[in-house]
Amino acid sequence: MQAPIISYLCPCKTSYICKLENKELKLSFFNILRKKIKSKYDSIDNTNFKTNLLNALPFWVGAIITGLVSVLYATLFSWAEDASAYIFHQSQWLFLIITPVTFVFAAWLVLKYSPFARGSGIPQVTAAIELTNPKEKHKVRDLLSLRVVFIKIASSLTMIFGGAAIGREGPTIQISASIFKKINDFLPDWYPKVSKRNMIVTGAAAGLASAFNTPLGGIVFAIEELTKTHFSYFKSALLTGVIIAGLTALNILGPYLYLGYPETINISKWLVLIVIPVAILAGIAGSGMGRLILWLLDKKKYLKKRGVLLTFAAVCGLALALIAIYVDERAFGSGKEIMQTTLFTPNKEVEWSVPFLRIIGPVLSFSSGAAGGIFAPSLSLGASIGAFSSTFFNLSGSEVNLLILCGMVAALTGITRSPFTSSILVIEMTNDHGMIFYIMMTALAANLVATLVSKRSFYDHLKDKFLQEVHLNEEKEQRNVISQ
Repeated sequence: MQAPIISYLCPCKTSYICKLENKELKLSFFNILRKKIKSKYDSIDNTNFKTNLLNALPFWVGAIITGLVSVLYATLFSWAEDASAYIFHQSQWLFLIITPVTFVFAAWLVLKYSPFARGSGIPQVTAAIELTNPKEKHKVRDLLSLRVVFIKIASSLTMIFGGAAIGREGPTIQISASIFKKINDFLPDWYPKVSKRNMIVTGAAAGLASAFNTPLGGIVFAIEELTKTHFSYFKSALLTGVIIAGLTALNILGPYLYLGYPETINISKWLVLIVIPVAILAGIAGSGMGRLILWLLDKKKYLKKRGVLLTFAAVCGLALALIAIYVDERAFGSGKEIMQTTLFTPNKEVEWSVPFLRIIGPVLSFSSGAAGGIFAPSLSLGASIGAFSSTFFNLSGSEVNLLILCGMVAALTGITRSPFTSSILVIEMTNDHGMIFYIMMTALAANLVATLVSKRSFYDHLKDKFLQEVHLNEEKEQRNVISQ
């Protein structure tokens, strides 16, 4: 009986010939394994099943990898944010150095190695989806690639360690879309054609689902925000991708909710009279924060030299550190602690200054040019508005929680203009379906008033900027080729 081929591997680690033989034997082992798998596959009589299996495999592989990467990224992000908070409480003056330095380094990473890794990541994904047509599909590589993945993670982790008011959810979406796109690139020519557009959409949705542990939110996000394609064209791939990515994250982290189980019982019917004004205020605040960031980015485009751009990042970091030290440390970080404190402790009220801090922090962080998302900062902005609004009324803890959650939905809707996604995300993050009526009404009101600030969403404006940048880069490359 022939021994397994792997047993013939030579134990010698120094001989070049032995190394070459080892490599050849390992390749032979994988060739044998590949042939056995192919033999099993060929033995299946059902042609449709075989085709569907091949079409589904890239989505399954991408979903598993996405789940693993999102868990790793979330863990590292949490560690970096905790380390930042620990150092701040030990010696807050250090952040007069730490924050500007981390802002500069994070911005330099993006400028030097991957300019399209800056910011949230959602506009880049929507731009990539728009470019997945026969004439322009080659441009997608600028927006979604493995380089983007590594720089996105490194830059955002550096930023959050320095106290930046950013989130990991938007970056996770770009990271996941890049993973799915790369898997699509690796498919051989003989493989059944798999739509790159569908892979990118599914990757983005799977990223959101694994980031928040909100599978339904990922699906709604894909339909409402990422694509206008009819759902039936890619529903199976999207559903399986989201489910597998979510299950992968769930099996590693265990059953968890992004926020938890806030108490929302015995809500008075008249509270709707307070919810609507809170929704209007938070919706305008969210949309206004986006407009302020866009205004700064428009002004910043005149700073074309790298040295000047890095100086701008340092100024943003120093300004944020001064505010955190001299005014309130809640200007720092993603804002998740604000949500958890106001929802799950008796300390539900916040000062009037906190909502302004939750606008200033993300504006300075996002405008620096480094990587970082706006999802979590938007949610914390809405939570602070809801908590502050409750100080004017004699409300129970459950009623204050409802105002906080409605504020979160409204602020996120103001930024994204995706009311259904915002509603479903918050409902799934808290597992509280008893407040659906209030949440949906909040999202609708916020979406309507946000148009008074800007007719288009924050992400739409950024998407157009990225598309323009991609086209300009290609024109530059063509001119360089012609000149040479």
